[in-house]
Amino acid sequence: MALSPLDIHNKEFSSKFRGYNEDEVNEFLEQIMKDYENVLEENKELKNSLKQSSEQVTHFNSIEQTLQSSILIAQEAAEDVRRNSMKESKLIVKEAEKNADRIVNEALSRARKISMEIEDLKKQSKVFRNRFRMLIEAQLDLVQTDDWDNLLEYKMDAERLDALAEEEA
Repeated sequence: MALSPLDIHNKEFSSKFRGYNEDEVNEFLEQIMKDYENVLEENKELKNSLKQSSEQVTHFNSIEQTLQSSILIAQEAAEDVRRNSMKESKLIVKEAEKNADRIVNEALSRARKISMEIEDLKKQSKVFRNRFRMLIEAQLDLVQTDDWDNLLEYKMDAERLDALAEEEA
């Protein structure tokens, strides 16, 4: 067990013939007691400081471990977000490609339908044109016949018409 300042203070030495000067020994013991007391106090303070430092180190180590695990979790979460984003972007691209294919197919189908309608309208316009031409040619033939000239030359007497009307009556 370590000595305390009180142990040093209460220490009694036996006297011998031709021994040391008692006052000097007592003064020296007083000085040793004060110094030892200071050393013990300093030792106590250093132990407290060491204890606090150890507690802080433990606390900081705990914080470090927490931060490291947080970083790992954040990295994993970022990787999950990246993977999910890649999957989602691929799905969006596939959906866009499907929509584009559908739109292109619909446009081609409508273009074919319109093309067929155009061809049908061309045929109908040729038929109409030919019929109209035939009608006009027939009417022109009627206008160009000699019957019109005969009608203009045909004269009928009003007396003759009256006579014919009386005969029939």
